[in-house]
Amino acid sequence: MSDESLICLAEAAGLSIDWIDADNREQRVEPAVLREVLACLGLAAETAEDVDASLEILAHKNNHGGVPPLLTCDQHAALELGGFFPPLSRFQLTSEDGNVQHGMLDEQAHLPAVDTPGYYQLTIDKYQLTIAIAPCSCPTVAEIAGADAWGLTVQLYGLRRANDGGLGDTQALETLVRNAATHGADALGISPVHAMFGAHINQYSPYSPSSRLFFNVLHAAPGSILGERPLRQAIETCGLAEELQRLEQLDLIDWPAVAQSRHRLLRQLFDDFSSGGNALQADFDSFRANGGEALENHCRFEALHTHLRNAQGHTQHWNDWPEEFRDPASPAVEAFARDHADEVSYHAFGQWLMARGLERAQVAARSAGMRIGLISDLAVGADGGGSQAWSRQAELLASLSVGAPPDVMNRDGQNWGISAFSPWGLRQHGFRAYIEMLRANLAHAGGMRIDHVLGLKRLWVMPAGANPKHGVYLNFPFDDMLRLLCLEAWRHQAVILGEDLGTIPPGFRDVLAARGILGMRVLLFEHHDGNFQRAAQYPAQALATSTTHDIPTLAGWWQGHDIDWRIKVGQVQESDREQQWKAREKERAGLNQALCEDSGKNPGHLLSAEQAVDAAVCFLAHTPAPLVLLPVEDALGLEEQTNMPGIVETHPNWRRRYPGDSATLLDSPASRRRLESFAQARRNHRGAAHR
Repeated sequence: MSDESLICLAEAAGLSIDWIDADNREQRVEPAVLREVLACLGLAAETAEDVDASLEILAHKNNHGGVPPLLTCDQHAALELGGFFPPLSRFQLTSEDGNVQHGMLDEQAHLPAVDTPGYYQLTIDKYQLTIAIAPCSCPTVAEIAGADAWGLTVQLYGLRRANDGGLGDTQALETLVRNAATHGADALGISPVHAMFGAHINQYSPYSPSSRLFFNVLHAAPGSILGERPLRQAIETCGLAEELQRLEQLDLIDWPAVAQSRHRLLRQLFDDFSSGGNALQADFDSFRANGGEALENHCRFEALHTHLRNAQGHTQHWNDWPEEFRDPASPAVEAFARDHADEVSYHAFGQWLMARGLERAQVAARSAGMRIGLISDLAVGADGGGSQAWSRQAELLASLSVGAPPDVMNRDGQNWGISAFSPWGLRQHGFRAYIEMLRANLAHAGGMRIDHVLGLKRLWVMPAGANPKHGVYLNFPFDDMLRLLCLEAWRHQAVILGEDLGTIPPGFRDVLAARGILGMRVLLFEHHDGNFQRAAQYPAQALATSTTHDIPTLAGWWQGHDIDWRIKVGQVQESDREQQWKAREKERAGLNQALCEDSGKNPGHLLSAEQAVDAAVCFLAHTPAPLVLLPVEDALGLEEQTNMPGIVETHPNWRRRYPGDSATLLDSPASRRRLESFAQARRNHRGAAHR
């Protein structure tokens, strides 16, 4: 079999044979890698006969049913339908509010331009399909929050409040948004709150969820919804008071112990709630009815995942379940749900508590004066063995893992162990899984951060468990996904932020900017060989921030604390400490000069760590960024970072708690001073820019 036929199949499947790496070098994917990835896509490519058969499979996938269930178009633009309908075909176009328009396609088979964004039902002859008319841009920060917007970012699980049982929850979030608003913040970005596995108490990275459609019920604050008396009664019934107090006193989160205690408590609360006579029963019933098939499938998955264990008593990937349970629509799953109706309802109860808690937090944020409020965080994928992959099998690629090729951040590349959407699966099903995911993450927020926003265009994929160097880019229907994102953002009046770090295709950031999606510029990354960008050189189409959850805090970086950690966990040898520190001193001197020039200080004087954090905060305020987001870690001047990518056992990833109650977390003298200077600098700089 020739390489040409293999390449033909790979390109037809949406794989990029040639690509440019982070060092601007041309790369070509090896044939063996192409065959492995194609096999995971269900496309055999070992022989010429295999390739021919796989090309036929692809042709069927791409033309399934002839007329697709959904097409996208920009408002004010005609939609070309010549591939599906003859010119001058008569049509009926029905808007979401029931308004009906009759007409005829023109001589080029174009549907006339539609001026109002929304979802429309188009009927031509015997066919009906959805037309998604997108606004030209997502709502901008300036439109939503004005010209001097700023906010904070926080790891929700790390928040503290009295009687929280050892984990941050929506009640602590509610108090933090009020605290942040008193300091002038317009927004609060939170770590992902996606649904995890109830039966996998050791899996807690918020970026490796079971589903991006639902919530991590461990963050629910039942007392804020049900009342404190029922909560106290349930704690007493379970005998959990002492354990919850112990967990609350820990410096680091004990996720397995927290999960065990919270599920016991939630189960008792559900049993009490279900005994009848609760005034909130109608609200719960309404929530469950509105959740529809998607919510029901998630709750059924959780129950099945707990019950269908292997011979050793361990939970299993749904691909290893008995065959009759692998299909969510099977009679066996239906029968299981009937037989375990109480358990399925329990999982819906947890989702209800979380949804109502997030709703309360967003209402509190807006009521306190925040112009944006919560900014949710959308992870780049979900676990292939999770509820979203099980319930949307035709739209997700559970046998492929998403990651990143070798780049300047990680020379070995990364395998994140999560699954991606199927490009043709999305098209075949009218982008159902993508749209419902956007809606779920915008439901209780004024904005959304998209982790690894490059995934809208392409994702680096490899067989599950493979070396990330043996991967390839899989391309996605970028224009369709962008239009749908703009439409959903417009419907929710939410700002969209895209984490655009890594290997960026040429022109990608310009396309995002044109669509009103803010990219991301991180202070510690904005330099070349130690020469840092000045504040005025930052782009006006990206948010500005100091650090991210995957890199050191400002104080930790300034003091080389992260170098100590890298040596401690084995990423760097002790013998390399001096070399590492010399490189850091060079970078620190460059940042010191940029910060001192910005603040009018003598660049010949090295700032202390605290002075550097103060100066960096004001520096960010002086950038032309439409939105500046300051991590709470830097607002507080903390040294420890949240996560060390690639390190699992030897660094407490996703376990650190903040040093104070969320209601007053930002009120220490240092934090108050920092945020007052930040807000004032933001106002002054924006005022000067408009004079």
